[in-house]
Amino acid sequence: MSVTDSPAAHGTARRNVVILVCAQAFLGAQMPMIFTIGGLAGQTLASNVCFATLPISLIVLGSMLSAQPMAAIMQRFGRRAGFFIGAAGGSLGAAIGAWGLMQASFPLFLLGSFFTGMYMSAQGFYRFAATDTAPAAFRPKAISYVMAGGLVSAVIGPQLVKVTADAMVVPFLGTYLAVIGINAVGSLLFLGLRIPTPPKPSADSPKGRTRWQLLTTPRIAVAIICAMVSYALMNLMMTSTPLAVVGCGFDKNNAADVVSAHVLAMFAPSFFTGHLIARFGVERIMALGLAILAASGAVGLAGVALENFFVALILLGIGWNFGFIGATAMLAEAHAPEERGRVQGMNDMIVFGCVTVASLASGGLMNCSGGSAQEGWTAVNLAMAPFLALAGGALIWLWLRPKDPVAAE
Repeated sequence: MSVTDSPAAHGTARRNVVILVCAQAFLGAQMPMIFTIGGLAGQTLASNVCFATLPISLIVLGSMLSAQPMAAIMQRFGRRAGFFIGAAGGSLGAAIGAWGLMQASFPLFLLGSFFTGMYMSAQGFYRFAATDTAPAAFRPKAISYVMAGGLVSAVIGPQLVKVTADAMVVPFLGTYLAVIGINAVGSLLFLGLRIPTPPKPSADSPKGRTRWQLLTTPRIAVAIICAMVSYALMNLMMTSTPLAVVGCGFDKNNAADVVSAHVLAMFAPSFFTGHLIARFGVERIMALGLAILAASGAVGLAGVALENFFVALILLGIGWNFGFIGATAMLAEAHAPEERGRVQGMNDMIVFGCVTVASLASGGLMNCSGGSAQEGWTAVNLAMAPFLALAGGALIWLWLRPKDPVAAE
């Protein structure tokens, strides 16, 4: 029996997964909190409502720019060091954001959002960390279980928004102060991680493929495209949703409830997504995810009743789950250990770069397309179509492509 298949290795892998699930559940609560109120707070601070979702865009931009450095830090110093740095960035971002709210300063608020992106980047590596000590057969399930931790964050986050958003004289200030506490307490979880630091490469150790060679490997390229489209479209709609819900005559609590239902739908399927991938194959589950994302856009186009928002955002969450977890599982199987930091950093930089563009576009489409919130919401949903066609086409191309049993993909 190999080391990776030994009972001790299974025990270590499961221990790490439990810790990462808890981190996803508790520390991850800050993301639905900030995504729920970021656009609403931006709307109150920005001189032009077209820039309302710019704080969300700065979070994603910070995540994109942090991805490669974060991957390099984890490759050299280990996962724990990177996760502590991410939590520190989350605390710093929330503190600057709170200061910006107190000063009614949009630039300060944007600066805080940018630092929050450091946490978002680190959180993105939880799913990869789950595979570091996991035997091959357990990896899709490990990824799914860690993502399932978001189910708890989906409950905690929006409920904390309801309690904290108007708890102080300055709107939303209490929420940002709560985020500081979440990062300070939640980072203690990482003390229990048992993931070895990757050995320093020697002169004669394998160097792996270059970034260009990795990017042109078919399975890696398709995994990145599908992850990019799944995450970007999810962000495009989710960022617009609080603005659309409030703009169509509902209140902030309704917006928080819709976001809560969405985040629940993002993570609830994670309990069985890994099993579905193992049974039906990763390509089929990714294709199903893209189809569900298309259905979400169709429901969004059908009307702006509160139930339309709920159904569209629930479908959006399920589609993201299948598409993104499937893409992560495909990527995890397509590279050698020495290529880990290079591939994962490149993947997250590309994915969050596109998510940045989506969040920027979200505010413009929502607030500056037509004369009403309904027309803006229609524009957001229509914008999904070409990107779904891109991801679907890439997946079909991979499906039809002759299999190469020798390729390391």
